Order: sequence, then structure tokens, then C-alpha cells
Amino acid sequence: MKYDIFSSTAPAMPNPSKGTEFCKFLLSQASKDMREPLVPMAIPALAAHLTDVEFMYSDNKYYELCGQMGHLIGPSGVGKAQLSHLIEAIMRHFRQHDETEYKKLVDWQRQMKTRGANKEKPERPEVSFWFPPADLTNPAFIQNAMALEKLGGRTQYLNLPEVEMANRMCGGHRQVSQTVRNIYDCQRAGALRATADGVTGNPKLRVNITFSSTPEAARAFYKKDLTNGFFGRIPFAYKPRGERKGKIPRQGQYDEEFLKKLDSYIVRLDNCKGRFVVKPLNKIADQLAEEMANLADLADDDMLFELSHRSIFAAWKKAATLWILNDQTWSRSIGEFMTWFCYYDLWSKVMVFGDMFKGGEILPEDTQKCGPKNMLDSLGSTFNEQQLEALRLSLGKSKEGTKHQLRVWKFRKFITYSAETGLYTKTDEYLKRVES
Repeated sequence: MKYDIFSSTAPAMPNPSKGTEFCKFLLSQASKDMREPLVPMAIPALAAHLTDVEFMYSDNKYYELCGQMGHLIGPSGVGKAQLSHLIEAIMRHFRQHDETEYKKLVDWQRQMKTRGANKEKPERPEVSFWFPPADLTNPAFIQNAMALEKLGGRTQYLNLPEVEMANRMCGGHRQVSQTVRNIYDCQRAGALRATADGVTGNPKLRVNITFSSTPEAARAFYKKDLTNGFFGRIPFAYKPRGERKGKIPRQGQYDEEFLKKLDSYIVRLDNCKGRFVVKPLNKIADQLAEEMANLADLADDDMLFELSHRSIFAAWKKAATLWILNDQTWSRSIGEFMTWFCYYDLWSKVMVFGDMFKGGEILPEDTQKCGPKNMLDSLGSTFNEQQLEALRLSLGKSKEGTKHQLRVWKFRKFITYSAETGLYTKTDEYLKRVES
């Protein structure tokens, strides 16, 4: 496996190189300590510039690149606000568009007030917001989705600085799960909704969205949704608290020079149209599927395996966006970032929510002690069945699953068995994989 998601250390971001120069540029004004989590978190905003674009996934079906999400998790004061600074630079043309649309609404409201009760009222103008405010209500969200669909199917992007704001946007916490699933799968809203004007509709939800929160707020928000498909659809970027340092992290400026270069990349997104098949993207998705099965077998954890399916798909969408930013050209570095996106998402889930996979109630800083474990790494280079059995029992797993786990490990060539000694030995193939 390329990365160890069971370690307390985050998977290290690949060095941007040929094909991913954009990532280096994107992070040039962020403080060094926040660069890794900002890359996956910024891509949903970038992908919101795409319209009429589809890519074929490994399952031989075409998918739009909307529905990209991200949740930045970190302790208070860790630097999460840097995401909003970067987002504002990326979305400034959306802001300009929305200011014009908002002016239309203000003018219409002024006319409504000045017309007498017996005079014909002007029709509400058809407006659409590409970067709606974070405090929009559910009726406004649905109405905006209807307008965007009518006016060409653009993607709206939302950046919610507090994850609880999703409750207001979705009409309550019970509705968040269904709304997020419809966003991720680019489905329709699911019901006819009444707006302030009495208009009803069931628009396709082309939405990209990012959240931010502390670990405690994230655990409380997803507590009852770990197994219903909602939690797995959200890619996470966890930034743990670092060492205590007596220095304030330095940030750069999103000045005119930066914005001009940024526009040269964004125009590639604006101009990209059509259907694409990028075979290297799907090859890596297939490789990741095999690696994720290996990881789940090492931990004997079904939930980890189920979560990995959507981690791969979300990483694939991000990498497809990087492919467009690289002038529709593949490079090995894009594949390295795709792999990292997948592992970083799963690592973040294990670090923040690992104990909750089993329904635990433990403080966030202790989750890594109780979440999924690579059990083979916890054993010596040579071990017997009883040692694995004892390890499983200490982790709350059944004694009966020991023999099955040994068979799976042998099948995947992680271990060999000596009938003469009755001992299992880690293979050179496994040890090399761990070292790499």
C-alpha cells in the first residue's frame, strides 16, 4: 500500500511536478502548515466552473463532475479560515455574476413596493446565483437549483464555514442526509417544493459544497449517519493540532499577479465541454479498489471497505479536474495525487471517527486507539493462530473470525504457513509493500 491510514501521521502529499504545477501554484500563498488539506478542499470550488462535462468511470458509465464535496476538520485556531481566503480568490467571477443578479432582485423588489395595490405587479426576474451565501434557506436553495437548471445547468457552489449550516440549507438535520446523497449522485431534489412565489419544482441538484468544523462538531453532526451512505459520500481533510510553536503562520497575498495566473487555469475549466474517457484515471481507480480490499482485510473491517468505494470515486473526480487544469493532458503526477486523495480521505475518517465505526463514545483525540487497525502490523514477523486470536479479542472482534482472516491473508500473499512449525510468517512481498 502506498500510505498507512492507520498511522497517526497524515499521508504525505505528493510533491507537485509535471502535470500538477497548478497544485504548487494554488498553495503558493497558504501557510506551510495548511497546504496539504487545502488541495482537496479547493477542488470542489474549481470544479464548479465546469458545465456540460462528463467522464467515463471504471464501471463504463459517464458521470458529471459536479457533486464534489469536502469537509475540512481541525481544532479551533488551526487555520481553517485559510480555505475561505483561497475560495474567495477562486470564486471571484462567481461573486461578480451574483452581484448583478442580486441587483435585479433589488430593483424588482423596489418596483413591487412602489406599485399601488390596484396596479399590475412586475414578474419576478429569472435570476440564478452561482455562489450563494452560506446562510441560504432550503426554499431559496431549491429555487436557485431550479433557476440554474433552466438557465443552462450550471453548478452552484457553497462554502459553509460551520457544518451545522447545512441543516438550514436542507430544511433540518433529518433532510441533510437525503439532500447530500442527491447532490453527490447528481439526482433530483426528490420532491416538489414550494417557493416564496408559489412555484414548485424538482430540479437536478448540480451542487459542489465544502464544510468546515472542529472534530467535536463533526462527530456530533455525523453521529447517526455513519451507515446510511451520507457519511461515506463526504471526503474529509483532517488537520490535527500540531506542536506548540511561538510563531504565527505566514500567509501570502492573493494579489493581481496571482489572480491573473489563476484565471489562465480557470479558463480551461470554463472552456471544457463534452464527454471524455481517460484510461489512466480508470486504471488507477481499479488499482485503488484492489488496495482498499487489502486494507479492509488487514483490519477485518467491512465498514472501512464500504467507505473506500466512494473515496475512490471522489478521488477520481478530483483527478479528472486536475486533468482538465493540465490542459487535458495526463501525467503520472495526476495519478499520484488521485491515490493520495483517496488515502487522505480514509485516513481522516479513521482518525476522527474510527471508534464510532463500532458505535463507541470516545474523545476525538483517542479515536486512533480504538478505530480500525492493521492487525498484521501488530503481530511479529512470525506468529501463531492463538496470537492473532488474542489480538482480535482485544480489539472487540470475534474469535470465530480468526481462521477466515488467516485464509484471506494467505490468499492475498501477506503471509505463508509452515505445517512443520505451525507458524505464520509475513511474506517479503508484504514487507516490501509496507516499507514502500
